[in-house]
Amino acid sequence: MSNKYLLGLDNGGTLIKAALFTLAGQEVATASRSTEIITRQSGWTERDMETLWEQNAACVQEVIARAGIGADAIAGVAVCGHGKGLYAWGKDGKPAYNGIISTDNRAWKFPEKWKNEGTHAGLYDRLCQQFMACQQASLLAWLRETDRKAYDNIRWAFSVTDYIRFRLTGEAASEATNISGSGLMNIRDVRIDADLLAALGIPEVYEMIPPLCYSSDHCGTITKEAAEKTGLVRGTPVAGGMFDIDSCAVAMSVTKPEDFCTITGTWTINEFISKKPVTGTKIAMNSLYAIPGFFLIEESSSTGAGNLEWVINNCFHNELPSAEKKVYAHFDNLAASVPADSCDVYFLPFLQGSNRHPLAKASFIGLTSFHTRAHLLRSVYEGVVYSAKTHIDKLLSVREKPTAVRMAGGAANSALWVQMFADILELPIETVTGVKELGALGSAMAATVAAGVYKDYNEAAAAMVRISKPVYPEAKMSHCYRSKYEKYTAVCDALDNVWNRFEV
Repeated sequence: MSNKYLLGLDNGGTLIKAALFTLAGQEVATASRSTEIITRQSGWTERDMETLWEQNAACVQEVIARAGIGADAIAGVAVCGHGKGLYAWGKDGKPAYNGIISTDNRAWKFPEKWKNEGTHAGLYDRLCQQFMACQQASLLAWLRETDRKAYDNIRWAFSVTDYIRFRLTGEAASEATNISGSGLMNIRDVRIDADLLAALGIPEVYEMIPPLCYSSDHCGTITKEAAEKTGLVRGTPVAGGMFDIDSCAVAMSVTKPEDFCTITGTWTINEFISKKPVTGTKIAMNSLYAIPGFFLIEESSSTGAGNLEWVINNCFHNELPSAEKKVYAHFDNLAASVPADSCDVYFLPFLQGSNRHPLAKASFIGLTSFHTRAHLLRSVYEGVVYSAKTHIDKLLSVREKPTAVRMAGGAANSALWVQMFADILELPIETVTGVKELGALGSAMAATVAAGVYKDYNEAAAAMVRISKPVYPEAKMSHCYRSKYEKYTAVCDALDNVWNRFEV
């Protein structure tokens, strides 16, 4: 095959990343850009959609230049991105509103309303998921109520993945992993039901949802306009792409129901796959997986490594290492300078959302004049893992314990965090070696299948994914963390009755 490279784009909640891979999964070059997060009110997180597209195009140009290859050597392209949120394209051929990111909480009243009125209970057998404030269903209901002019102008209600693919190809589609997590879809029968949307008070949305596609489907080619913007060759195939949590799971070779993974980036995502939805339990989310025939069983919240990023930027900005790869090493050492059994400070990692209460806020608990910045830092590391454990315990209540947990996201770059996950979960932790951008790798794997390089994700994973040796839990540390997790849970339980007094 003359075309020897695949391009993956990953549009996360804070960064846009592009990476080029060989057919063997070697990461040849990467590039990244950030877009300004627009916070017009507390609880709102938005970005300008035109700027987002421009930054994607700039990433593509840069990664091709860094790789030193001709664009005609790229066999295919695919996009992944954060799930949920809303990227509304207008009937006038422009964005109908700012892009709304998955950390947004403005529409929190709608899940509460649908629960209290019994709407959710009546739809649950088809939705197979709980409503969330950041889903398209909630955000579209909010927009209909608060800005009817913008709502009525919507031609396509996109996820970020679908939006960027639309700008690359000019063709509108709803990729299955994304639309199935939106609160808009009958996932059991894999279709959009008009009566479901009517029950949510948003019947007009039926006309806003593009046709369904799957992650490895051929979903158009690079247009002339996109080629001029990105430097890609006009006519290059573009795959459907996927939700970034699916993309990371694909890149970790999660292809069987016994596999289990945790992704700790801006969000903490914990998941496994199943041949059927898991309903009638504490599990919050079922969606369609990137591999047809499987459902993704998920527990997640925006309580991940974004908390550490905020703390570092606001409390430790004067000591940031100049080299990116040294950031985790530096702060790992500072946090580790306080032993776990000497740190009685607890951090609730709710800066961007909560898995406890829709109005919960981040908090440090137990501070005295004895404590130092190192205590604060260690408590942030621990709090993020405790939040993940809350989700993981729910998932493990409906399935057997895995032999190991595969870990990805920013936290996987921290040796201290990986060991903490092993100790607190009391399970071995595996990571993927040789690749920095797992979301982009999963996208590139979709592009290989769409381009016919590999017949399916199993074959692509066998050729492109390499798993590390496990990091094992230490019994003494696990014993210590069991006691600390009980205290963390007790603090959360106590505050659950307080948060209703706080405004968004």
